[in-house]
Amino acid sequence: MKALEIAAVDMRRLLRERANLFFLFVLPMLIILLLGAAFGSSAARVAIHAGPGRLAQGLSATLAGDQNLELRRYVSAAEVEHAVERGEAEAGILIPAGYDRTLEAGHAAVIGYLGRPDTLAAQLGPTIRAAVAAQSGLVRTARLLQSGGLASFTEGLARAESTATRVPRVTVGVRDPEGGPYPQAQGRFATSASTQLLLFIFFTSLTGAGMLIETRRLGVARRMLATPTPLWTVVLGAGLGRLAIAVLQALIVMIGAVALGVNWGNAPAVAVLVLSFCLVGSGAGLLLGSAASNEQQARAAAFLFGLGLAALGGSMVPLEVFPASMRAIAHVTPHAWANEAFGKLLHHDAGLGDIAGEVGVLLAYAAALLALSTWALRRRLTRAS
Repeated sequence: MKALEIAAVDMRRLLRERANLFFLFVLPMLIILLLGAAFGSSAARVAIHAGPGRLAQGLSATLAGDQNLELRRYVSAAEVEHAVERGEAEAGILIPAGYDRTLEAGHAAVIGYLGRPDTLAAQLGPTIRAAVAAQSGLVRTARLLQSGGLASFTEGLARAESTATRVPRVTVGVRDPEGGPYPQAQGRFATSASTQLLLFIFFTSLTGAGMLIETRRLGVARRMLATPTPLWTVVLGAGLGRLAIAVLQALIVMIGAVALGVNWGNAPAVAVLVLSFCLVGSGAGLLLGSAASNEQQARAAAFLFGLGLAALGGSMVPLEVFPASMRAIAHVTPHAWANEAFGKLLHHDAGLGDIAGEVGVLLAYAAALLALSTWALRRRLTRAS
């Protein structure tokens, strides 16, 4: 079929340019790695220095058992201070020497807490205080048994710890604003992979518009129309070429992200969502290739709209940090709808039915862009012939 041959030629032209290979293969994975390393950690890093005492090590073990904390142990207080200063940890905990002896003697022990104002130290404070408060309750119980002559401090502490495991606990359940389950951590690269997937599908589709303009400029389209090739075949081939480029970019990013441990979620839902956004990118690239007069104009527009719409749609800064008014404005972009759908797939174990609304909006975008670009390209080719 001639339309497929036209699309295959576009793919060969794309892969022949070394600069395109960099944008297709290297740059997306570099950005995912950088964003994941900088912002994607699923647990807060906490540096701690604790002595060998039972209570000191017990407090350390309690903190280590918190799935939201990544506890890093250091052999000295100075190392903890340096870790916090260099940004290797969001907070630092210093359990003083003689911590156990001080508490056993009935005196107050002061635990040092270090943090920089530009980190999560303030938000982590309640978590640390809760662990300390839980241990304080055990110590007070042991002291009470000791003062009553019922047990030594060590025996009282052991009895308090044993009893604490059998006491019913209050369970706190956290729900999102819509009443659904709170997002589960998917690893440090999951969010950056999904947002950059959308950015590069759209951006690569727009930059591929230059090949369509070159085809027009060199008279290739005019020569094709001089043969027994219907106009609709040329238009279809150009559209399939754009779609093939978008799908190739999507596969590269998704396969690379899997190697980084990203679990994309429900496979059929992800496939439908990605294909829908590829159709959006194809329509946008075809429209730009039909409307722009030259490659320089198309390149400038690709950078402006490719990066601008991605930023507005939550592919550079999460939509959650936008004010309500900005979130409403962001939904004029297809990126915002696709980012919301990926949020459901990655964090809420959603299926295809859960993202049907977002997919419907993306298909509406794709239909409008493809219809408009087909009309514009037909007009260009008819005028050129």
